[in-house]
Amino acid sequence: MKKILLPIIGVLGALLFFSVFIVKEVNQAIVLQFGDPKKIILEPGLNFKIPFIQNVVFLDKRILNLDTPPEEVIASDQKRLIVDAFARFKIVDPLKFYISVGNERVARSRLSTIINSRIRNVLGQQRLQTLLSEDRTKQMSLIQDGVNVEAENFGIEIVDVRIKRADLPQANSDAIFRRMQTEREREAKEFRAKGAEMAITITSTADKEVTVILADAEKQSEIMKGQGDGLRNKIFADAFGRDPEFFAFYRAMQAYEKALIGGDTSLILSPDSEFFKFFGSIDAKTQ
Repeated sequence: MKKILLPIIGVLGALLFFSVFIVKEVNQAIVLQFGDPKKIILEPGLNFKIPFIQNVVFLDKRILNLDTPPEEVIASDQKRLIVDAFARFKIVDPLKFYISVGNERVARSRLSTIINSRIRNVLGQQRLQTLLSEDRTKQMSLIQDGVNVEAENFGIEIVDVRIKRADLPQANSDAIFRRMQTEREREAKEFRAKGAEMAITITSTADKEVTVILADAEKQSEIMKGQGDGLRNKIFADAFGRDPEFFAFYRAMQAYEKALIGGDTSLILSPDSEFFKFFGSIDAKTQ
């Protein structure tokens, strides 16, 4: 009896095992019978299927991310731009999704093509300046609406479309960099020229001020020297007026000091010359 029950229990256990499946909270499921959809399960929990006849396909019901490959866009002003975008989507109709694309890999490929096409269509009608301004948010809304129209045929809803990066092509970037470098060099030359001009102006002003100061100082010096000479002459005149003989004697002594003391110059003068009048009579000295 036991030999008969054990195989029966084993078979029943296997049938039960293959007929039970669990749908997680992050999934939704489609029950297929020989490839034909029979049941759609959206709620999590324990479910049953006919073993060996039916199979289950699980689909993610969370919001999924999609990174599209970079796409070159030509704006309406013929400017080129490399656009790197991403999208977020979710599967809202599992049956339509399974019938139209089958799995996420195919869905991602189809969505990437649609998104890139829509990006070229919308951004290609705008100028480059518009694409780099705040109006880009409006353009992304147009792209999202357009993609949603086509994604609806796949049972997919596009939650969001955003541009991660928008760069110029390498050749354009190099040209812009060279132009910016040339502009910076031109500005540097202008600054250096203005600096040299200011240096010349400052130097010229300083030289002018020095010349004026020196001229004023020389003028004051000459005035003071003239005043001193005048005062000296006045003193001499006053002294001469008080005692003409003493003044004549004093001046003669100064002349003797300059002419007779030191130097290699020889003077030949007559003994009765006016120059020697204060030496007295030669005859008086010899006596």
